[in-house]
Amino acid sequence: MSDINKVKELRKSTGAGFKDCNAALKEASGDLDKASEILRVKGIAKASKKMSRDAKEGVVVISGDFTKKSIIEINCETDFVAKNDDFLNFAKELSEINNKCSSDLDKLKKSIMANSKTVEENLINLIAKIGEKITIGKTQTLENPKTQNFAYQHSVIKDNISKLGVIVSLEADEQNEKINTFGKQLSMHIAASNPIALISTEIKNEVIEKEIELISEELKNSGKPDNIIEKISVGKINKFKEDNSLITQDWVMDPKKKVKDILLDMKVPSLNIKKFVRVKIGD
Repeated sequence: MSDINKVKELRKSTGAGFKDCNAALKEASGDLDKASEILRVKGIAKASKKMSRDAKEGVVVISGDFTKKSIIEINCETDFVAKNDDFLNFAKELSEINNKCSSDLDKLKKSIMANSKTVEENLINLIAKIGEKITIGKTQTLENPKTQNFAYQHSVIKDNISKLGVIVSLEADEQNEKINTFGKQLSMHIAASNPIALISTEIKNEVIEKEIELISEELKNSGKPDNIIEKISVGKINKFKEDNSLITQDWVMDPKKKVKDILLDMKVPSLNIKKFVRVKIGD
């Protein structure tokens, strides 16, 4: 095999650039296996150096079907890389594997991809090839008995890849077009309204405490009596809980009604919102 053909073969098998492949072959005296190992070690070193950098760009990918659906965030440093074909192809395949692994991150990293390498190996190679920090971010799978799963994606880049994604699980004893329409609309509502919990009691204590601090800071120089400040604080906290709990939010399609009112209007006694996940790049 000629030197140029060896470089081509090494590029094909490792995804590394021409210059790196050529240098590795020279170091390995033309041995493809040794050159591949040299590139692998150098790739790990390159990846390690990049891991201290920020990766706030990226994509959100949704995979699955009506009964099981998963969402995964893959981060990178720049929007330019988030539109790179190698990055997008990796993200798309990773999402399918993630759904099979039910968002088990350890299992996902050890899973074999189409090129017979593990996810972890491909991630390192991709970092070395692209030259940016790339990480697996938030990931979650919705799969429960008697549930129907729906999704919505905003700012779509390609196929099932976007900048914002929502998956939501509805529980019901029946399946019909009315429920399907509600599931799709609810996914869009969650994308637009960004609830932080299904019901107010599910909002984390630290979130509530932080909001109380902000309200206290806002009111401390108001000059109002303490008893009035306390009443205002309680009112503001209750409003915060209402605005950030999905079930009590104003319905995006009809703001005169709450999400809970729309559920009642559906007249499906067994219909409940089981769970939702919203992932947006940059949040």
